[in-house]
Amino acid sequence: MPVIEIKDVSKLYGFGDATTLALDEVDLVIEEGEFVAIMGPSGCGKSTLMNLIGLLDRPTHGDYHLNGRKVSRLRPNHAAKIRRDTIGFIFQSFNLLPKLTALENVALPLTYKNISLTKRLKMASNILERVGMKDREYYLPSQLSGGQVQCAAIARALVNNPKLIIADEPTGNLDSTGSRLVMELLSEVHRMGNTILFVTHNPELTRYATRVVYMHDGTIVQDEQTAIGQVASTAKKALYKTAPTSEEDDLAGVSALMKAVPSTPSKRTSKPTAKKNRKPNKTTKKAKAKR
Repeated sequence: MPVIEIKDVSKLYGFGDATTLALDEVDLVIEEGEFVAIMGPSGCGKSTLMNLIGLLDRPTHGDYHLNGRKVSRLRPNHAAKIRRDTIGFIFQSFNLLPKLTALENVALPLTYKNISLTKRLKMASNILERVGMKDREYYLPSQLSGGQVQCAAIARALVNNPKLIIADEPTGNLDSTGSRLVMELLSEVHRMGNTILFVTHNPELTRYATRVVYMHDGTIVQDEQTAIGQVASTAKKALYKTAPTSEEDDLAGVSALMKAVPSTPSKRTSKPTAKKNRKPNKTTKKAKAKR
């Protein structure tokens, strides 16, 4: 049974003439144990798709099944419970609370499970040890490097033992060393049997994925199985170039632009401007002659 099964999912924002189509009848099936990279240009719908999969949002149309259960129309409190028990989130901006230690940040999600404080801290400490942060558990986020902060965020995502991990550009704020550290850690988490989806703009990170999904204008345009350790073939090409357009498409775009931008009446050249182009008068000539 697939972990994720999305069928004809669309997501619209706004009303009337201001409606924006973020996702356009997307179909996606992800099996248990896959390591999937989601790629595409900015504004193509990657984050919207991740929000729907993570039960942070609901589709306007279509069906979404998570672990065989239809979740596209769940009430908010039911969706929150499934999200807590099934999904772990890793964010680009880390989202650790600055006044809590790494240990306290990792233990925080367990608070909503009514687990005692002692047990929460013990579970958090065990997870931090798994990600190589045991000796940093009492450090504040400000005392850690970017890669270490993201490792703590990964530990927080793992503390509930989720079946699915969603990482939205987990290396976006990191240097090359921190990026390598985080991706190696995610790769280790994947080898332990977790299903991972991560959004990235970096083709080099597809080396860690078993599958790469490419999006453009709210749709999935390509779905490629890849070998771990190799950059996906499509990622090597000019991935973010827009598709070639015909003359009709260009004219339609110009027409839409003219409707969007109101025309303004042309202003005639004012008289003071015209004076600047006149020949110098006699007084000016005399002043120049004295010089």
